[in-house]
Amino acid sequence: MKKILFVCLGNICRSPTAEGVMNKLLEEKNLSNRIECDSAGTSSVHSGELPDSRSIKHALKRGVSMNSRSRHFDKSVDFDKFDLILVMDKNNFRSIKNQDLNNIYSSKIRLMTDFCSSTKVDEVPDPYFSGDEGFETVLDILEDATEGLLKYLLNED
Repeated sequence: MKKILFVCLGNICRSPTAEGVMNKLLEEKNLSNRIECDSAGTSSVHSGELPDSRSIKHALKRGVSMNSRSRHFDKSVDFDKFDLILVMDKNNFRSIKNQDLNNIYSSKIRLMTDFCSSTKVDEVPDPYFSGDEGFETVLDILEDATEGLLKYLLNED
C-alpha cells in the first residue's frame, strides 16, 4: 500500500482538503485499499482541531468529506512512514526539506502542484484570509493535482 502525506502550515485548510479530495477520488476508483492518505502541518498551532469550517463547507458542495484532526508533522515518524510527502507551498516545502538534515528523504518531498495538468500554478494558495473564492480556488487546484497524482501513483506500480 502507498502512503501519501499532504502538508500545509496549520493543517486546517489546504492539506486536509487535499486529503479529502484524494480520498474521494480513491473511493470513486475503488483504490482505497491501495493508497492511504493523511495530512499534517508544519505548525502545531491548530493541533487537534477539525478543519476550518469554510474548507468543510466548500468541500461538501463538491461531495468531499473532511473529518481528520490537525496534527503537527513529526519528522521522527513521517519521513519513514510515507512514500510521498506533498507540500502545498514553497515556504512549507522549505520547512519540510530543512527537517531532512541528511537529505535522505528528498525524493519523497514534492510540491502538490507538481501534479497539476490543467492548472498552471506553482503553489496551492492559503485561503485562510480570503473569502469564498479562495476556498474554491484551492479545491479547483487540488482536484486537478490529485488526478495527476493518482495517474503518477498508478504508473509507478
